[in-house]
Amino acid sequence: MATMRLQPQERETIRELGLRHFGVVPRLFGSRLDESRGGGDIDLLIVTTLPAAEAARKRLDLLADLWIALGERKVDILLDDGRVDAPVYRRARDEAVPV
Repeated sequence: MATMRLQPQERETIRELGLRHFGVVPRLFGSRLDESRGGGDIDLLIVTTLPAAEAARKRLDLLADLWIALGERKVDILLDDGRVDAPVYRRARDEAVPV
């Protein structure tokens, strides 16, 4: 398993909220997977088949709940329905690991 720069309680909170809002465990990617780096936002990938409008609403609800639980931290949430082929999505799919 890749190392994560998240505390166990942060991981559990992210996992529980991802399951509550999307029914999946969020996947972490980006600088938080690199022990040699400091700081950094929390980059999450959520794989979903929900319609775009519903997924967008759930994304905002998830972000609000994360802010309540973790404090107002920089959290980026990519919603992946498999149709976008932008570089950031390819990178996220390649390196993301379950929280």
